[in-house]
Order: sequence, then structure tokens, then C-alpha cells
Amino acid sequence: MYALNLEQLEIGDVKKITPARFGDSRGYFSEVFKDSWFRTSVADVSFVQDNESLSAQPGTVRGLHFQLSPFAQGKLVRCLRGALLDVAVDIRHGSPTYGKWVSAELSPENGSQLWVPAGFAHGFVTLQPDTIISYKVTAPYSAEHDRGVRWNDAEIGIEWPQMDAYVLSEKDNKQPLLSELPEYFQFS
Repeated sequence: MYALNLEQLEIGDVKKITPARFGDSRGYFSEVFKDSWFRTSVADVSFVQDNESLSAQPGTVRGLHFQLSPFAQGKLVRCLRGALLDVAVDIRHGSPTYGKWVSAELSPENGSQLWVPAGFAHGFVTLQPDTIISYKVTAPYSAEHDRGVRWNDAEIGIEWPQMDAYVLSEKDNKQPLLSELPEYFQFS
């Protein structure tokens, strides 16, 4: 039996998943992903690629990113080392939660994962040095369809943790504001 905790966040389409761990004196065992359970309990999607990144410095911000159709991505995110605050922003026009955000702290210690469906911008900030994030995606990367929204847009109002400094790529520092985005996704 696949044992886990499925938590509904304030935006119902984004879910926090914490697989159970079965431990003894050697350590623990955990089923971190099971296709049949995920399809029936979370979303009926297929994952086509796994991605991993290392962020050396605490305060590294990656995001807020999304891709357009036909390469719109759902993401199942987890942290393999360090810790991060993972964030999802609803960018589906017509959604009652448009422009709202939810977050979850992910770490190897808590084992939690965040499901971020297509139609959401995704990003994170690292809380510890040498943080490694791993995530499954439902569509491959497409530079042509890659888009983003500014990580610190006041209209969205994400409550990022206070850091000594934030480290961003030039690309992420220049992303448009939410108010500047075309209607890429529609709520249905």
C-alpha cells in the first residue's frame, strides 16, 4: 500500500504530498512517486522528464517560470539536499485565485513534494547552501515557449523569507510584472 499525506493548499489545484517513511536502525524507505496513485489522487498526467539543479548560495531565487502550450508544464517538485521555499502563482485568467500564491518548505528532512499544475508560475528560494531541487515535468523544456513573471511583483505579494541577499539570473531579474502578462492561460 502506498502511504502518504495529501494536503490541499489554499489554491486547491496545488497540492503538497508527503510520502510516508518506514524506518529502522539502518535509516528509512519511502515510495516517493507511484504513477497509478498520482493519476487517481492528484492529476491524470504523464511525466516526460526529470530535472535537477544545484544552488550554491542561500537566497538563490529561481523563477517565477512557466511554459506556454503546447509545452505547458505541470511540475512535481522535491528537495534532495538543503532546504527551499517552493512557490506557485495562479496565472489562469478567470480563476478565483488569479494572482494568488501558495508555498511549501521542502527539505530532505520533511520529504514533502509540491504539485504545481500547468497554468501556474513556479519558483523557489534556497534557504541553505548547496540546495538540490529535483522535479518531474509533464512536457519537455522549450526555449521558444519559456516565460516568466517577476519574482518580487508587489501585485502578487509573495512573502519571501528575509535573506542577507537574493541571487538571481539576469533573465529572472528582467521578467515582466503580472499586469504585463498576456492571457496565456484560461481557467476552466
